Formats: sequence, structure tokens, C-alpha cells
Amino acid sequence: MTTQIATDTELSAVNSILGSIGQSPITTLNFQNPEISFIYNILSEVTKDVLNEGWHFNTEEHIKVTPDNSGHITIPSSYLRYDLNDGQADRNMDLVKRDGKLYDKVNHTNVFDHDMELDVVYLYSFTDIPSVFQRYIIARASTRAATQLVNNPQLVKLLQSQEGLSRASLMEYECNQGDPSFFGWPKNSTYRAYQPYKSLIR
Repeated sequence: MTTQIATDTELSAVNSILGSIGQSPITTLNFQNPEISFIYNILSEVTKDVLNEGWHFNTEEHIKVTPDNSGHITIPSSYLRYDLNDGQADRNMDLVKRDGKLYDKVNHTNVFDHDMELDVVYLYSFTDIPSVFQRYIIARASTRAATQLVNNPQLVKLLQSQEGLSRASLMEYECNQGDPSFFGWPKNSTYRAYQPYKSLIR
């Protein structure tokens, strides 16, 4: 028997937030309703805030970008953050976004004549992120909704406690997925710790 892991949709997320502040669930996302529109905006803002921190699942290195025929490199809307790859540490370049394109603050230009590799933090839609992140985003958005819509300090404090638990689950997931090491081993390399049984076969 296969176990399926249910993920939240935007509708179920909005209903969870509404339920946390004592409101009735809805059947459709009716943006003509000011409260629904407000809750949905909170969900979208929190999603972007959380993903902007840069996690294992939405961060990629060595993303090749190529100038167009005019020498410009347009930044996609899915890029939340980006910088030259660590392997291209170049003090002669300092890249920022200006007018939707990469701009070099050192040489004062947005025209490039070569490919570059960027480390990129991506923005994904709510439905395309891991479930543990969805639950944390819902908890965090619920706290914000309660703070802004409900005059109930006790409710806010309870929701903050749930948000903290969700954050702890998120960090456990992140550590398991990212396999960080304080030894400083390069990415995509392996390290096998000493195994006590080896002393028995000497």
C-alpha cells in the first residue's frame, strides 16, 4: 500500500488561516471579498519572505546566464536573490538588479560580453514547495492575520507558539535535506566517518 502525502492548495491554506482567526471556511477564492483578498495577500507575502531566506530546495549554484544580442542579461521574475558563483569571486564585478537587468556597479554598465554563473534563490508558487514549508508559511501567515485582524493578544501568542513548532520541523527537514557539515567539505563531495568495526579487521 502506497502512502500519499497530502499537500496544501492555496484554497486550503486560506481556509486554515481563516480557521485560525475564527472565521468560516470558503469554497472558492473570491477576491471580490476584501477579507479573502487580504488573507490571500498575506499568504503570498509570507511565501515570498520565507523563500527569500534561501533553502536547500530553492537554491541552485552555477546557473549559467548568457547576454542577449544587446549584451543585456534580463533577470527572470523567479529569481529572488542571486550573485556571482563563489567560484567566480571577482572583485572587479559587483552585480545588482537595475531596470530588470543585471548591472555591474564597478564598471557602471549593464552590457556584458561573456557568460556568467550565478548562485540563485528561486521563487516558487505555494503549491510547488515542500509540505513542511507550506505548514510553516500557513502558521506564520496565521500569526500575521491574527495580529492585523483580531484584537486578541492570547490568540496571537498561541499562534506564535505553533509557528515556532512549525519552524523547528522546517529546520529539521532542511538539515536532513542539505546534509551540512562543519568540516567544510566541498559541495557534491562525500565524507565517511571512521567506523569502529574497522579496527577489528586490521
